[in-house]
Amino acid sequence: MSAFRSDPIDRRRLNMRDRRDLDKGGGYASERREDRAVRSTKGAIDYNAKQQENTTPQTPGTGGMTQGLSIQQERQRKMGEAKERAQSFRPDMDDTMYDIYD
Repeated sequence: MSAFRSDPIDRRRLNMRDRRDLDKGGGYASERREDRAVRSTKGAIDYNAKQQENTTPQTPGTGGMTQGLSIQQERQRKMGEAKERAQSFRPDMDDTMYDIYD
């Protein structure tokens, strides 16, 4: 963390009087709080930077499905017309099979 502040003081090596003096005058608690805030913010930024970007295209509203219905209807209409056209080219068949018992 030396990039943000001076190196922290190792309080384990201080006697009780020096620790008390450090707590009173040096703003030790606020420095530790600011240090934690900087670390947590930097950690959150780094974590979000590593997240995979959402690559699925998203459209607002209905998701773009309103055009799909009309396209499907048009496609079905064309398929029906093609089927009718194909049947019109076929020759008429005699139904002699049903006339044998008359």
